[in-house]
Amino acid sequence: MTCKLWNKNFTIITLGSVVSLCGNALSGFAISLLVLNYTGSTFLYALFMMAYNLPKLVMPLLAGPYIDNFPRAKVIYTLDFTSAGLYLLIWYLLHQSFFVFWAFLAAALIIGSIDSVYQVAYDSLYPTLVPTDRYAKAYAVSSALYPLAAVMLPVAAWVYGRWGFEPLFIANAASFFVAACFETQIRAPELQLEHKDENAGLAYLRHEFRAGFAYLKRETGLLFITSYFFVTMMAGNAAMTLYLPWFQSGGGPGYQMYSYFMAANVLGRFVGGAAQYKIKYPTARKFAIAFCVYVTLSVVDGSVLYLPITVMTVVSFFEGVLGVTSYNIRISTTQSYVPNDYRGRFNGVFQMVTFGGSIVGQLVSGALAETLPIRAVISGFMVLNFIAVFAIMLPGRKYVKGIYNRDV
Repeated sequence: MTCKLWNKNFTIITLGSVVSLCGNALSGFAISLLVLNYTGSTFLYALFMMAYNLPKLVMPLLAGPYIDNFPRAKVIYTLDFTSAGLYLLIWYLLHQSFFVFWAFLAAALIIGSIDSVYQVAYDSLYPTLVPTDRYAKAYAVSSALYPLAAVMLPVAAWVYGRWGFEPLFIANAASFFVAACFETQIRAPELQLEHKDENAGLAYLRHEFRAGFAYLKRETGLLFITSYFFVTMMAGNAAMTLYLPWFQSGGGPGYQMYSYFMAANVLGRFVGGAAQYKIKYPTARKFAIAFCVYVTLSVVDGSVLYLPITVMTVVSFFEGVLGVTSYNIRISTTQSYVPNDYRGRFNGVFQMVTFGGSIVGQLVSGALAETLPIRAVISGFMVLNFIAVFAIMLPGRKYVKGIYNRDV
């Protein structure tokens, strides 16, 4: 750890993220299993997952211009306080033995809206807390937080088996509240506010909204990256949607093994993130490394469920190592490449496009899995992902290299 990176703001955002992500891992597992158990339908489960992601088509676009003209730290802790109250309400409803699918579908829309705006604000604030020559290390830390939190999945499975769903939602409400308290102490350099027009209204925000699209259109490298990630998010979320139903199915190993399978993946992401904190990839080879990872993950993700469960778990670990490698290269280089004044708008457009892919993958995979074998559906989506690597990233390598091969 260097003092230059681990300043007060960076430490606070990191600690707050750890707390909220751990709680979210617990409730994410709980609410997914809750819906699947009550409905018994792969399609309704996929519909629920789609409802969570549906706001991410619209909200990031609406939020991007706003976040570029408003204190981002305030957006973050306000949304975390709101999430704490919402999960406390879900706990109360379950405590009263209330479960109506359509009500929880509406809750998924609200949670998805909050999470999508939060992600744009977080992605836009985070780089301002990091010195420009420490981006790779900072995002190595950030990428390690998600897997660290998801190691909580086996804990969630154990708590659910012993006490049911309610304690998981209480824990999540508490974690969001604690995280928000941490985040109120961030004193971020909100430089984008220097260009804010105090008299700006809806016309100004519409102009800023269009500016996000115009920026992406003229940045060819970012356009290729965004296009590829539409496909890879579609394929990845198709797989993620169907993993739990396959493990829970009659021939599957059960939800406990699902928790181990997912925990192995995120443990791999943690190990990979920790390694990247110490290891710096050769600048000129970053695109080549990312490209090889994209190809490898397409093949592995399409075949992993055909392996014996022990081998499957080991492979899942190495998938996590590879996944965090490509993530770190993409996020650190693109966020350092995009000017601070455009970060909110770019992140909003990027998330809208990629979450659009997520929704397509979730809905189509859930519908196909009603009549086709789950493993075959996942393999089909991964074939599409494999094709996209060569159809999008390879032709666009000249432009993408200009972004990925940056010394950050």
